[in-house]
Parts: sequence; C-alpha cells; structure tokens
Amino acid sequence: MSKQCDICGKKPQIGNHVSHAHNLNKRRFNPNIHKMKILDNGTVRHANVCTRCLRSGRVTKVV
Repeated sequence: MSKQCDICGKKPQIGNHVSHAHNLNKRRFNPNIHKMKILDNGTVRHANVCTRCLRSGRVTKVV
C-alpha cells in the first residue's frame, strides 16, 4: 500500500529520533492513510485517503 494520500498528496517526511543525550537517528513520519471507497465525480472508487482529508470534508465516504 502506498504511503501517499490520493487527495492532497501528503507523503512521509524525514526527521530525527532525539535521545536524552541528543543522539540523532533518522526516522520517518508516516501520514495516517486509510484505503476506502469514496465518491469521486459521481463514481465510486477506492482511494488511499489521509485522516486530515476525511475530517476536513474533502472526501465523501460511500456507505
């Protein structure tokens, strides 16, 4: 499953784990992606959608 939102294009970002001694190790911040059926221009399709798009109302879920 891809780690990118089909609606807004949000992808993983790179950052650092920072320990108490300030040792830095690379890490990834993955977006919260869910695969679901959405209504797109009157047609139903599967899409990978981040929770930010769901909460903001950019996507209409199919029940």
